Amino acid sequence: MFEHAIRHKLQKLLSFMCLCLWWSTCIHVEAANDSLKPGHTLNYTDIATLCSKKGKYCLDFQWKDVGENQYLVVSSANNNKVVWMSDRNQPVDGDSAVLSLNRSGVLKIESERRKPIILYYPPQPINNIKATLLDTGNFVLQQLHSNGTNTLLWQSFDYPTDTLIPTMKLGVNHKTDHHWLLVSFMAKTLVTPGAFSLEWEPVEQELIIRRRGKVCWRSGKLRNNRFEHIPEDAQRRLKYTIVSNGDENSFSFTTTNEEADLWWILSETGQISDGKGYVARADLCYGYNTDGGCQRWQDIPKCRNPGDVFQKKTGYFNYLLNTSIEGNISYGYSDCEASCWSNCNCNAFTEFYSNGTGCTFFHWISAENYTFDSTGENFYFLVNMLTNHKGTKKWIWIGAVAATALLAICLFTICLALKKRKFVFQDKKRQRMVMKMVHLATCSRSSAMEDFEVDLKKGNGLKLFNYTSVMAATSGFSSENMLGEGGFGPVYKGILLTGQEIAVKRLSKTSGQGIVEFKNELTLICELQHMNLVQLLGCCIHEEERILIYEYMPNKSLDFYLFDSTRGKLLDWKKRFKIIEGISQGLLYLHKYSRLKIILKASNILLDENMNPKISDFGMARIFTQESVSNTNRIVGTHGYMSPEYIMEGVFSTKSDVYSFGVLLLEIVGGRRSLGCYGVDRPLNMIGHTWELWKDGASSELVDPSIKESFDPNEVQRCIHIGLLCVQHYADDRPTMSDIVSMLTNKSEIVSLPERPAFYVGRKIIHHELSSKGFCADSTVEITTSTVEITTSTIDMTDS
Repeated sequence: MFEHAIRHKLQKLLSFMCLCLWWSTCIHVEAANDSLKPGHTLNYTDIATLCSKKGKYCLDFQWKDVGENQYLVVSSANNNKVVWMSDRNQPVDGDSAVLSLNRSGVLKIESERRKPIILYYPPQPINNIKATLLDTGNFVLQQLHSNGTNTLLWQSFDYPTDTLIPTMKLGVNHKTDHHWLLVSFMAKTLVTPGAFSLEWEPVEQELIIRRRGKVCWRSGKLRNNRFEHIPEDAQRRLKYTIVSNGDENSFSFTTTNEEADLWWILSETGQISDGKGYVARADLCYGYNTDGGCQRWQDIPKCRNPGDVFQKKTGYFNYLLNTSIEGNISYGYSDCEASCWSNCNCNAFTEFYSNGTGCTFFHWISAENYTFDSTGENFYFLVNMLTNHKGTKKWIWIGAVAATALLAICLFTICLALKKRKFVFQDKKRQRMVMKMVHLATCSRSSAMEDFEVDLKKGNGLKLFNYTSVMAATSGFSSENMLGEGGFGPVYKGILLTGQEIAVKRLSKTSGQGIVEFKNELTLICELQHMNLVQLLGCCIHEEERILIYEYMPNKSLDFYLFDSTRGKLLDWKKRFKIIEGISQGLLYLHKYSRLKIILKASNILLDENMNPKISDFGMARIFTQESVSNTNRIVGTHGYMSPEYIMEGVFSTKSDVYSFGVLLLEIVGGRRSLGCYGVDRPLNMIGHTWELWKDGASSELVDPSIKESFDPNEVQRCIHIGLLCVQHYADDRPTMSDIVSMLTNKSEIVSLPERPAFYVGRKIIHHELSSKGFCADSTVEITTSTVEITTSTIDMTDS
């Protein structure tokens, strides 16, 4: 009986042990796919591994430091390369590490002799959660909802280490003020954060590498999906994504071949590599050169010269003299290099500890004390690459320096003589100029000029610029500073002595503007202040020169983006609608508070640093009187934007501006010029093409293909509707700018149906010119228009 009882208890104990083993196996099997569910754990054993659905990445514990320290890592299943690591400042014990997700939603890493690492702690307990390793390499914690949607609670991509993989972001999350950046290892065998970081600069929209906070390398701005200072081979298979909105400013990339493993790895020396070559070389940046994106520094020691670099050599010293030691374990290779660089008594260094930290500095050691041997230690010697080429001799350089010095003295003497002669010549020229200006000011000034200066001094907010300061600001009106050339003269970019950027409009002598017209323009625009008008800062008069000084618009004109298939993608529908609203507000202001008329076209809409539109070029105001409707036999405008009554009768009113606005609105929606040929059986212009689409209920076909994914159908439909109302044949049928602003801002307002537009079919004068060049054969041809001056008698308006 006693033996039977013992046997019975052993059977129960064995059954219990089997049950525990089965339960444990079930947990690990549950955790061995791509997800970790509440109540399950992942430990340090080989069997406990999470792998993504397609098996591209795996999550487990690995040794990454010298010693027994382990870290939770995400690595590639192909080559075991680690692409993400848990908190590098908090390792866990190698024999007891456990990742757990409890039923309250807490995701944490625990080990017996270390403090827990909390990856996510919810503000209150939550249900229906799951931690999953995605095929992108992102380890995410999500809350699952009954409707099939998920809420992201935490993700590993928010905490990059030293490796950037496709879809991982660099930048800043404005909602949480959390920054995404890469930070290098301290040393090859020490994963704690090192000296270098790779960051996204949202203002300049470029990548930067910092060393202990100091910018040492920049990628240059992104143009045509290429960074200036990243090798072409490193970018060929990449597609970049830039996000800039109220939620975030970020940079990420994807690869054209999803199967290929392509990552950017930031090394402890400041290099970025992708496994095939270098992406960036911040290790070559010493503050004096700008090659390859390196940045200049202001604090370079006087004892360091261009060409000075630290060169790696392997070997032994016969004896060590004049050394000093920095035993701080937080010093890595880059910190040792920076310390030696800033100490003029140091010309070599090496790591002090075997793990690559700490420094041993050498003070003016000689190469005679050094034995080269590939099995020895790594030493880093200061050499000058400009003077240490193979086969050069010291005496050759001494002779070359002496010859150079002699030549420099000769050149300096010649330059002094020429400069003195130049100063004498300029001084005489300046004296003649002053005498001439005094003579003009006292003896031969016209009454118109005197009236002009009197008006200018009445206090209308304008500044009279000195001609010399304008010349200096524009580098003597150099071609490099030219921004463009309009119908009344070229426009230059200038920088005043205060650092302010300006646009200088130099009116041509053939522009038709005398002192009277020049005075009229200034009088009309000096008091106009609106956020959607380019501000006139001042003017300059010098002999026959007439110059206007405007505020500078850094983002050029609307046509620079609108009619280019690549740059047009930078103007999504939200930005285009904002531009439409801005132009309408500026035009309404002009109609309400001035008698000023403008030449309204895409090239006269300038964009500031925030892509806000500003109306420029008030050329027509110089030739009109104050009446609301003016008649003139001198017609100034641009083909495609001029109203029929203005072209045929010379009659101009606010409704003529409305017509031009309607054409411009349709161009913004369609992303194409109004004078393009759209018809096959007859030469329809854009207005006629839009009218045909409108009648057929297919007006959405007008939309620029580059914004097909971003536009609001209702807003686009309403804008096309308003545009057709603006281009109606009879001026009285067109809405006022006040009506247009109301229709754009009040979506519930009922809009009347448009009548057949003016210039429904291309006219002979246009059709003949385009057909002779074969433009109608391809409706995608872009035609460059310019401001023209014509008389009514020269226009044939007969239908084609």
